[in-house]
Amino acid sequence: MKVNELKEIFLAEALEGYEELNKQLIVLEKDYKNKKAIETIFRITHTLKANAAGMGFDDVAAMAHTFEDVFSEIKNNTIALEATLFEDLFKANDIFGLLINAVKTETKVPIRYKGIKAKLEVLVRKSKYGENSLPQIIDNTSVSSLLAQNDSIENKIPKNDSIIATTEELQHPDNQYENKVSFSDLVSIPIRKLDNLLNLVGELMIERDRVVTTLTSQLKNRNEFSRLQKITSELQYSVMDVRLVQVNVLFSKFNRIVRDTAQLENKKVNLTLEGTENEIDRNILQIISDSLVHIVRNAISHGIETSENRTAFGKSEVGNVIIRAKSQKNTVIIEVEDDGRGINPKIIRQKALEKGVATKEILQLMTDDDVIQLIFEPGFSSAEIVTSVSGRGVGMDVVKKSIDSIGGKVNIKTNVGQGSTFSLILPSSMALKSALLFGLGDTDYAIPLSYTDAVIQLYKTDIHKVSKGLIASHLNKNISIVFLNDLFSAPSLEVISEGNIYHNNYNAMPMDGRFYTIVVSYGPRQVGFVVDKLMQQKEIVEKPLSQPLKNATFISGATILGNGKVCLVLDVPSIITHIFK
Repeated sequence: MKVNELKEIFLAEALEGYEELNKQLIVLEKDYKNKKAIETIFRITHTLKANAAGMGFDDVAAMAHTFEDVFSEIKNNTIALEATLFEDLFKANDIFGLLINAVKTETKVPIRYKGIKAKLEVLVRKSKYGENSLPQIIDNTSVSSLLAQNDSIENKIPKNDSIIATTEELQHPDNQYENKVSFSDLVSIPIRKLDNLLNLVGELMIERDRVVTTLTSQLKNRNEFSRLQKITSELQYSVMDVRLVQVNVLFSKFNRIVRDTAQLENKKVNLTLEGTENEIDRNILQIISDSLVHIVRNAISHGIETSENRTAFGKSEVGNVIIRAKSQKNTVIIEVEDDGRGINPKIIRQKALEKGVATKEILQLMTDDDVIQLIFEPGFSSAEIVTSVSGRGVGMDVVKKSIDSIGGKVNIKTNVGQGSTFSLILPSSMALKSALLFGLGDTDYAIPLSYTDAVIQLYKTDIHKVSKGLIASHLNKNISIVFLNDLFSAPSLEVISEGNIYHNNYNAMPMDGRFYTIVVSYGPRQVGFVVDKLMQQKEIVEKPLSQPLKNATFISGATILGNGKVCLVLDVPSIITHIFK
């Protein structure tokens, strides 16, 4: 995040704190015994001090520190609340307003503001150390004589502005400051309002494309609409930008999560956060939050070894977990890395066989990488696996479904004895999807680019029958081939599961037939979808389906193209899951 944005956030929080201090001081003035108000004031000043110090706004931090010290003594009953004290406290809060505004306008506050600060510091010093700890120069009887000696006063006043006011401050004993009403440059907006605004912008984009397509065919000059397209696109991206938040909103919570999990497991774990300034759609962050918590806890519970075991294997007794975020084009990658025991594919094979997740024949054909992906299969998780498998266990199928629901992916890299890295590849926004458009008969479809690996052209001679399915070679690897027309013309899901449909279109094609094929991947599986025609790559606004199509199988949503036609969006995870069920 840019420095200016951090400054705006600081100012918004500081002004909110300033207003809340006024409110709580009024409450406390009416009820000196209100402990809740005292605690609230102490918390606000403590937070303001820390935030200001972190940003380098030293004057604000120093004033907040003095205010905090006063209320620390009030909490300890060493400073008594009385009417005269409230006059000073309200003046001190007015100083906050001035100092915060000075940060905003990048101006200086007159030095005499330190007079009230010094007065409060004297009060704190009295309560802590007694009357004898103060310089005699502070005695009220000496002030008038001091004012008569301004030529020689500097040599008699201690050079400590935290204890005593300067002569300039003493000449302004009332310290009257103008109390102006200030407003933050940031506005808090409920997410539902942003969602509604984004939906309206999406409708506008669809309508724009329809109008442009219609009128362009008449005017034969697409440049007539270039400004309209530019403005509406900027509007869309501006609204999307408002929904973006730093991943640190979520990452910062893991300090406590890691600490608590490590204590429960009786392990020593160090947490490192990286790339916290990267931004992502707030809704996506909310959806994946539980999944990320689950992965991090598992990294500690089933990845990081005990201190004794780590030492025995020549490792540091303290385990390490790294949570990092990286941005790549239209995606955000969140990684959870640990230096624990890693995931042993031999144990995964054994447990998968015992639990009936895969047959012995299938497991023999699977690579180690494919086998490790089995931890995401429903039915793989159990209490026995949690204690036996050197890696992850409970509920990883739920994690996978959560990531799939937003068009993301989960990848795993692991080395036995060295550790594992879980990578969540997520779209930076849920509002706009990059998609590849294609046709089946008279119907237009879109497939999210997040699942698309390649677009290739195959001849019938490139495709071979294997049992009830089809395969072809792509990049020296055999992949399954599915004619989507076979899939969508099937009378029921049961027929698809039986696998008796996948040769239909292939058999009907001539020997010199040529097929457009979209290679997609989901988990460890890669499949080539054969389509009738390829159209274009386009950014779409996907809308959820309504009744009676709300629960349509294989379709996640729909969009409207510029020609007014409805375009259905493929649910790739659902399709591949059913194909290999």
